[in-house]
Amino acid sequence: MNSAALRALASAATAAAVLLTVASCTDTSPASPSATSSARQQTPTAEAPSDRNTAPSDRNTAMDIRVTLDGRPVDATLNDSPAARDFAELLPLSLDLEDFHQTERIADLPRRLTTSGAPEPRAPKAGDLTYYAPWGNLALFYRDGDSANPDLLILGHIDADADRLAGADRITIEAAP
Repeated sequence: MNSAALRALASAATAAAVLLTVASCTDTSPASPSATSSARQQTPTAEAPSDRNTAPSDRNTAMDIRVTLDGRPVDATLNDSPAARDFAELLPLSLDLEDFHQTERIADLPRRLTTSGAPEPRAPKAGDLTYYAPWGNLALFYRDGDSANPDLLILGHIDADADRLAGADRITIEAAP
C-alpha cells in the first residue's frame, strides 16, 4: 500500500472513531426527548408558552405610585424591573431623607431589594428614584449622576423640579389606587 492510501485509510478511521464516539454519547434512553412518544413531546411544548405567559403582557409598562414630598403630592412611576416590583412590595413607606454629595437625597430601606435581572446600568438623571445595592438604600436624584454604575438600579422616576427634590426632607410612597 502506498503512503497516500495509508493516509486516506487513517483519515477514514479517525472520522469513524469520532462518529462512533458522538453516537455513543447521544442519550436515546426512554427518558430522553428523542426517544419519547409524540404525545410526550407535545406536553412540554404545550406547557412552555403558558409558562412564559404567566407574566403580564405589558411587562415594560410603568407602574403608577403615589408620592408625597414633605406632604405635597408629586407624580411618580416605577418601572417594571424585578427590583422595582420588590420595592413595591414594601409600600407604603415614609422615609426621612438626607443629602448625599449634593446630588441626591437618600434613606435607608427596611430590607434589601433583589438585584436579579437588573437592566444594563445607565447614568441617573434628576428625578430618578434608585436603589444602591451595596448600602441597601433608596436614592432620589435631584441632579444628573456622573456615570452609570452597575450597583445603582433605577426603580422609577418622580416628576418634580430639582429644587423641590433637593429640599425634600421626607418622602411617602404608596401604591396607586
